[in-house]
Amino acid sequence: MNAEHAYFFRHALLRDAAYQLQLPGDRARLHGLAFAVIEDLAGGPPPVPKPLHATKASPFEPHPTDPAAPELAEHARLAGGTIDTGQDASVSRRFVSAQQLYLRRAAEHAMHHFRPELSSRLWEQHATLVTGVEKGQALRNAAEDARLSGQPQRAELLFRETLAVLGENGSPRARGLALAGLAVVFQQTGRADLAERAYKEALEILFGDSDRNIEGTVLGNLATLYLDNGRFEEAGSALERALAIHRESGERNAIGITLGNVAGLHQQSGRREQAERAYDEALAIHREAGDRRGEGRLLGNMGTLCKELGQVERAERLFEQALAIHAETGSARSRGIVLGNLAGFYQDTGRNGPAERVHEQALAIHREVGNRRSEGVSLLSLASLYQDTGRLELAERTFDESLAIHREVGNRRWEGITLGIRAGLYHETGRLAEAERSLDQSLAIHRKLGNRRFEGSDLCTHAALMAALGRIDEAQRSWKAGTSRLAEFGDTAEIDRKTDAMRAACAKSGIRFPG
Repeated sequence: MNAEHAYFFRHALLRDAAYQLQLPGDRARLHGLAFAVIEDLAGGPPPVPKPLHATKASPFEPHPTDPAAPELAEHARLAGGTIDTGQDASVSRRFVSAQQLYLRRAAEHAMHHFRPELSSRLWEQHATLVTGVEKGQALRNAAEDARLSGQPQRAELLFRETLAVLGENGSPRARGLALAGLAVVFQQTGRADLAERAYKEALEILFGDSDRNIEGTVLGNLATLYLDNGRFEEAGSALERALAIHRESGERNAIGITLGNVAGLHQQSGRREQAERAYDEALAIHREAGDRRGEGRLLGNMGTLCKELGQVERAERLFEQALAIHAETGSARSRGIVLGNLAGFYQDTGRNGPAERVHEQALAIHREVGNRRSEGVSLLSLASLYQDTGRLELAERTFDESLAIHREVGNRRWEGITLGIRAGLYHETGRLAEAERSLDQSLAIHRKLGNRRFEGSDLCTHAALMAALGRIDEAQRSWKAGTSRLAEFGDTAEIDRKTDAMRAACAKSGIRFPG
């Protein structure tokens, strides 16, 4: 008789009842037998890895047991026995060790296959079986993977638990890494002050560590915080130090990540040729290293640069490639950011229907993963779309909501941009005094942050407003200064848009266009 026909229970309740009829000791031995059979069929146990807290962690090496690792861990747990099963203590210890090993293998296998939500849960289970620094490291891995899967609140709780465990068990290096991870969560959820303090505390702890790449990575992350807040000089200094550390050690993937951040600095500063070169070099390194997440982030940023350069077809292709990679790797937060950029691209190319739909998709992801900074940026773009399509009351409410988020998260750069764009709505609805106040505020922020490209754009908006108010000398000065700023960046598309608006304002006021 075929065993499957004899013992296959077609209903889960029947199967459970048959299982519960077995005595606890018999069940434990059957699980032990199942464990041994599965492990043997898969080629035997994998090698014992280095401890998680080792200075140089073992790279993940696939093993034939990996697909069955969660099942093996569960059989080991159930085979370990309890007092009421009469299981021998040495047998129990052996199965507890096997459970630890296979939970770790399962977590690493899940992460290797871009399933961060699953790997985070598995690391958290693994942490219950270990103690001391090893427990802290398992919790930190769970926190990192929770953050990658778009669960910032859970990530923060896990990082705080990590720090509590490590506070009791020493290991300054592990504590510094956990603080740096918590700083990333603070940054991604818009708490810039907390993020900066945590990064700097982490750097103090990690300074002089035998693996200087860790210091370089934290410096690179701190630089992105400075970039977010328009502190370009500090960002450049931090990136220069980080890149020197990584080049000295020859850590290629870290060099690629830092070069991507250098490219972002060049892009935001209007140095587009340097940005393009840095992106190309970083992309080649990520592909060489097989870093799909890094490749996806770079492709999305390169799409934005191509849009600025007027390379429309290439920009769209890059956005689509980035989205495909983020879907593959489970990078929800990055996918939301690229969707927001793609929506802006559709908007700029006159496809308002698709733009609105994709903006809404991006906003849903930003809210789900707690990405307040990107939520504020997406709301700004959506407000501009509402204005362009004549829904002025909705546009104004959305501008105000965007501005409130920028102020909440300390995003001064985008606060200035929003104030300048909202001034155009005030102008359109005849509230010229409010438009002037909003522009004065935006220009003050741009000048303080050195954001010359948006200063140029807002000076052109100011010129059109001065023309409407009949203040011709001021209009001419602002127009000349604004177009000069935009010309520095080669932004001919923005100059063309502002020229159309200025001609209309001059015609309406009956004055000569100052071009």
